[in-house]
Amino acid sequence: MLSQKTIDIVKSTAPVLEVHGVAITTAFYKNMFEAHPELLNIFNHANQAKGRQQTALANTVYAAAVHIDNLAAIIPVVKQIGQKHVSLGIKAEHYPIVGEHLLGAIKEVLDDAATDDIINAWAEAYGVIADAFIGIEEEMYVATESKQGGWRFFKDFVVADKVQESDNITSFYLKPVDGSMLPTYEPGQFITIRVSIPGEKYLMNRQYSLSKAADNESFRISVKKEDENNPEGKVSVHLHNNVNVGDKVELTAPAGDFVLDPAKTTPVTFVSGGVGITPMMSMFETVAKNNPSRPVSFIYSARNENLHPFDKDIRSLMENMDDAKYVTLYSESGDGFITKDVLKEYAIANGDVYVCGPVGFMEAMINYLLELGVPNENIHYEFFGPAMQLELANA
Repeated sequence: MLSQKTIDIVKSTAPVLEVHGVAITTAFYKNMFEAHPELLNIFNHANQAKGRQQTALANTVYAAAVHIDNLAAIIPVVKQIGQKHVSLGIKAEHYPIVGEHLLGAIKEVLDDAATDDIINAWAEAYGVIADAFIGIEEEMYVATESKQGGWRFFKDFVVADKVQESDNITSFYLKPVDGSMLPTYEPGQFITIRVSIPGEKYLMNRQYSLSKAADNESFRISVKKEDENNPEGKVSVHLHNNVNVGDKVELTAPAGDFVLDPAKTTPVTFVSGGVGITPMMSMFETVAKNNPSRPVSFIYSARNENLHPFDKDIRSLMENMDDAKYVTLYSESGDGFITKDVLKEYAIANGDVYVCGPVGFMEAMINYLLELGVPNENIHYEFFGPAMQLELANA
């Protein structure tokens, strides 16, 4: 338990962290990577370059300060971040390193304003917060490892098949090198793939949704090829151009909490744009195979027909479903975009709605759904990259 003095000091620094949080986390990452360059084998370099990781961490630190007297309030956030950490192979031994450099960054940015009392209070608070992360993540590791076919950290896989799904999305079917059975996973979960790219000093990790229902034989990820000049595109371009059938990659076990409950029979709507369709495919196929009488609506938006993956797969799955609707909109061919009216017509009332796509797309979709009276608790969504704050009008 934290002392009242520590709680009071940490809460009093929350307004300062709100203002200087990104400066602190930027200094933190810079100093930590200089002292421990081996950690660059874990962190997403593109998120670092664009400042997204810094912003995400600043938001987390601020939330911890605000709720330091009731850390139970941020446990859902800890669990969400923990899913990402487990998928990257974060270990308990990393937390003291993070603590050292986070405190150092607070001192560096705030200078004389960071008194010994403030630094000591944050050191004590960080210890409690780190223990919460370590405990929750260890539970996740144990749960994953204890599944039949489960494992901890990274495991060698081989590319069993490579299939082009659209002009910019290619699927990779991945099987364990040791021939072992794969663990089951929840529809909507993701894996981390780790690759060594020629010319790059450090290993690179990217998280990709599993794009088919679990079958114990292979994983499928469906990767959008980004612009070759975009820092975010290094791994996707490498996978598209250089990774072929028979090549080996490393994967972590499935993780993530953006998942469909396959036991439910209530209506469900899937709303996605672009490559945001990938987790929806796992969810949709799971419903089609396990609960084909469940009412489903699948709403998808792409720029044009050539950039639309899985169209034939969706239509094939629908043939054995009792109550499935499917609508696609192509912005470049005059169909327009998914609007509030489209959602009003095709989203199934009184059911869950899953949303995935670029941040701006999700903001628009979720705000439309809220305006249409869909309860917050019925709206589920997933971010690409580190957690960011959505601009929601009525949430």
